[in-house]
Amino acid sequence: MLNERIRQLREARGMTQVELARQLSVTKQSVSNWENNNIMPSIDMLIRISKTFSVSADYLLGLENRQTLDVSGLSAEQILHLQALINDLKRN
Repeated sequence: MLNERIRQLREARGMTQVELARQLSVTKQSVSNWENNNIMPSIDMLIRISKTFSVSADYLLGLENRQTLDVSGLSAEQILHLQALINDLKRN
């Protein structure tokens, strides 16, 4: 599950393995190994991956399927606009 989530999140952001590796200060081979389920990232790296993709470690590990958005710094009005957009997308 972790390997699939990392790949899905990376691809959804249009990132290559090399780009993700650079952002996390690891080798492309490390990212490839995670995505191919050859090795697991360390706990510290799991935290860094979750922060990079703005998801919880529980989401990465497949313990929950709900994703959240970080709306800190947005006004209440902006948050309401985002919620309306999300509701519209869910209806379609």
